[in-house]
Amino acid sequence: MKSPRTKDVALWAALAVPAVSADAIGLNEPRPLWARFTGLAVLAVATATWRARPATAFLLVAALALTAPALFSVSYGPALATLALLLGRHGTRARPALLAFAAVWAAGTVRILVRDVDPVVEWLVLMGTLLFGVVFPWLAGRYWRQGRELAAAGWARADQLEREQRIVADRARLRERARIAQDMHDSLGHELSLIAVRAGALQVAADLPAHHRAAASDLREAAATATDRLREIIGVLRDEGDESAPLAPPGETVAQLVARAAESGLSVRYEDDGTEASDGAGRIAYRVVQEALTNAAKYAPGAPVTVTAATGTDATTTIEVTNGPPPHADSPRPAPPEGGSGLADLRARVAAGGGTLTAGPRGGGFRVRARLPESGAAPRPAAPEPVPPPPGSVLAHARRRTALTFGAAVAIGTVLVAGAFTWYAYTRTHSVLRPADYASLRVGQPQSEVAAVLPDRSVTDPPVERAPTPPPPGADCRYYRSSGELFTSLTHFRLCFDDGRLVDKTVIPKAGADRSMRREAAWAR
Repeated sequence: MKSPRTKDVALWAALAVPAVSADAIGLNEPRPLWARFTGLAVLAVATATWRARPATAFLLVAALALTAPALFSVSYGPALATLALLLGRHGTRARPALLAFAAVWAAGTVRILVRDVDPVVEWLVLMGTLLFGVVFPWLAGRYWRQGRELAAAGWARADQLEREQRIVADRARLRERARIAQDMHDSLGHELSLIAVRAGALQVAADLPAHHRAAASDLREAAATATDRLREIIGVLRDEGDESAPLAPPGETVAQLVARAAESGLSVRYEDDGTEASDGAGRIAYRVVQEALTNAAKYAPGAPVTVTAATGTDATTTIEVTNGPPPHADSPRPAPPEGGSGLADLRARVAAGGGTLTAGPRGGGFRVRARLPESGAAPRPAAPEPVPPPPGSVLAHARRRTALTFGAAVAIGTVLVAGAFTWYAYTRTHSVLRPADYASLRVGQPQSEVAAVLPDRSVTDPPVERAPTPPPPGADCRYYRSSGELFTSLTHFRLCFDDGRLVDKTVIPKAGADRSMRREAAWAR
């Protein structure tokens, strides 16, 4: 891979070829040898400093172009456009470039004003070169740089999205793990509670020997301890911020759940109105009854439990689980607290399904009441997220907008320059007085006769500084071109009128010509 210095030398060689070739084939006015070598040296300095100071390198080449015999000649035009391109490519800010362009415009304007040339032609050359040879290459360089920065930002964004996707996938796995852990807590906790109920019923059996009764008591205590330990372990695994939907019960309804609890020895009664809840409401109702029966068996063993399910006229299912106080004074346990984790999770599930849940002491016992909508879904579902655009559409849209903007700038600049050149050509070709017609005019001739041979327009920017003599005082002087040639210095004719007669006719030589000429004038008295 080439080093930066090698690339700079290659760049200097490429920019030096037009400068040397233009002088060799005679495209420029003759220059001394020292001026040619000075230009090559300045190009070398510009190519050596453009990486660190692109604006300075551009101004060095612009100075060469402005000090050449012809304004922005072919010798340094390619170097000017190249350094403008590199200025847009490596310049981080637009202000230094705009200031450099303004400085070149000001210096070019001063050069035009101090030189003995036609200012209109030079001004058009200056503006055309600045627009097409400086501003447009600079814009192309900025587009090049912004395109590369946008591509780099796109890759960085892709890496960030990939990392975020991995984080989201890990989060989803953790939420699923917590959901499964919560379902294990609900299901296994309920089963362990039923085991404790069965052991309690076996413990109070009249025909059971004392050592078997002690074993049944130990079994009941072990089941209760296992339930507490399970709750602690699941509490470590579960995520308090997750409200994901629970697993559906394995083909078991609320009525079957109550019947199985009764078979295990729990004093429970089920009442319903015969209306089946929808799938969403049924799943949540199952969890409500399961949690309530587990708490009743744990905190109020032996207490009667009533489960009621009813569907209202507004298609709302109401589930109510009520247990009385424990029948034995030596076995009461505190009721589950209002802020317990089991009830808190249950309340979150019911709220996620669009319902409400209340729980608290009642008549010495405890009641859990849930109201569930028919759909079992939230009443105000979240609005769907907007579909993101395809990965490459944003970059393609930005490129299209940049291309359209750049194309519009080129089109506007082309129209302006073309319009200026068209107007210049029109005014120059319609202000030509043929030399034969000029020679036929006589001083003292009436203005009406002179007007018959004059063109439609007169020169608006006459080279008055080249006139061999000043115009007559108080006379109305008009200037005309001797030829319709464009972009070159021509001989001009001056005709001065006073009191309706031609009082002066003067030939103004072209730039650089001998100013000695014949002058014919007459003064009206």
